[in-house]
Amino acid sequence: MTLTKNDLELLSKKGISERKVNAQIETFKEGIPFVQLEKAVTVGEGISKFTPEEEKQLIERFDAAQDEMALLKFVPASGAASRMFRALFNFLEAYDPSEESLDDYFERSGDTDMKTFHEGLTDFPFYKIVEHRITGRASSKDEEVYLFVKEMMSEDALNYGFYPKGLLPFHKYSDHTATPFEEHLKEASAYAKTGDTATLHFTISEQHGDMFNKEFSNCKGRVSSAMQTSFNVSYSYQKPSTDTIAVDMDNEPFRTDDGNVLFRPGGHGALIENLNEQDADIVFIKNIDNVTVPRFANDVVDSKKVLAGVLLKVQAKAFEYAKRLNDGDLTAGQLDEIKTFLESELNGRLSDTFASFNIGQQIDIVKDKINRPIRICGMVKNEGEPGGGPFWVKDRNGNVSLQIIESAQIDMNRSDQADILKNATHFNPVDLVCGIKNYKGEKYDLMNFVDTKQGFITGKTKDGRELKALELPGLWNGAMAYWNTLFVEVPLQTFSPVKTVNDLLKPVHQVK
Repeated sequence: MTLTKNDLELLSKKGISERKVNAQIETFKEGIPFVQLEKAVTVGEGISKFTPEEEKQLIERFDAAQDEMALLKFVPASGAASRMFRALFNFLEAYDPSEESLDDYFERSGDTDMKTFHEGLTDFPFYKIVEHRITGRASSKDEEVYLFVKEMMSEDALNYGFYPKGLLPFHKYSDHTATPFEEHLKEASAYAKTGDTATLHFTISEQHGDMFNKEFSNCKGRVSSAMQTSFNVSYSYQKPSTDTIAVDMDNEPFRTDDGNVLFRPGGHGALIENLNEQDADIVFIKNIDNVTVPRFANDVVDSKKVLAGVLLKVQAKAFEYAKRLNDGDLTAGQLDEIKTFLESELNGRLSDTFASFNIGQQIDIVKDKINRPIRICGMVKNEGEPGGGPFWVKDRNGNVSLQIIESAQIDMNRSDQADILKNATHFNPVDLVCGIKNYKGEKYDLMNFVDTKQGFITGKTKDGRELKALELPGLWNGAMAYWNTLFVEVPLQTFSPVKTVNDLLKPVHQVK
């Protein structure tokens, strides 16, 4: 690949090496292989499910240790709301109130999304905000609905489609409307608090920094008073150095109409670098749109504490054994004890050739596998069509491990792989509790545990031309591929994302 002077200046500005660009182009040429699923993960075969008494003990374990640890809630929050409002954008293009009635439009278009929106209009948290702005402007009820949507979406009005999802009105209380950002503060006060201070870190788009600061100033007094909690809130942005080069259909660097090489954001997998800069004993990870109203809050909090209790329980043993391995002088019996723990409680799998190595080599192998970050992942039982989720996976070196896999990583043309996906019982709600330090209290370099071969190549367009884009291994997929992983079944009510605006009509988002 030949780079121009302007190309090299762009690389320097982004902090991307020429070597990294060449490696990415080679990835496009070679392609990214599908993962090799061994079998779906089920309860008792990779997913733990606890009795109420066991959950109580795990919660008590976390509660007893909570004030002695540095806790952090890490919230990916850079997502814009444009996809959430796709149905409303389509409606504005397709409907003219001067030409037809709403009923005729629904009959003609079959637009069930907009029909649901219309029927639930007064139950949306932003209803009074928008209605106040358009009062007296409509000559009919149908035109009022059209103006309502236009006021929400227009750039010169509320412009909700531009907003980061975390700053939209989600929940309507008697005296205020709460954003997901505010709800995350409340939630953090229950399980991410040391003493009287909860610490949160949001990854956001740089252009939205002032908006998040304004929202924090607006709500922190109200939440602090209600929750008896102070908040330590920080932000970071996806690094320009994690952008990836785009290529044309011949795998040559894609150049825009002005002749510049095109780089694109590397996806949420880039956030492993942001996570790597955090320092805490326990990190809770949850997406910005996965919040709920108060009557479901206890279920969410208890579930988080159960996951944290599992982490503390398994981590205590892992730390004890890691220290023993480091101190040396292990007998064969002691090594077998650690090997049993690794396989039965940390879900580690040793190769078939492990027994052929001498005890020194076996110690080195076990030491490598036990000295890793630990993630406890909540898993929700499938209620509909199975999608990406937890699987036993064999890597290119023949090693089998627990992984969170997206459907795009699976070769659906292979019947054996499609059948494994079809038999999946659980999916991934992005509900993680992570231990990122070793037994000495030193933070792991999380970049050492990424499987760079678990990225994604996708098709896009720019300037009317097709291109191929590269997404980095996902934050909870390949970016954590070499972590020690445990899966735990969590209640469905702990998973309440808002993917479309109509999701705000669900009970988990209605304050009663």
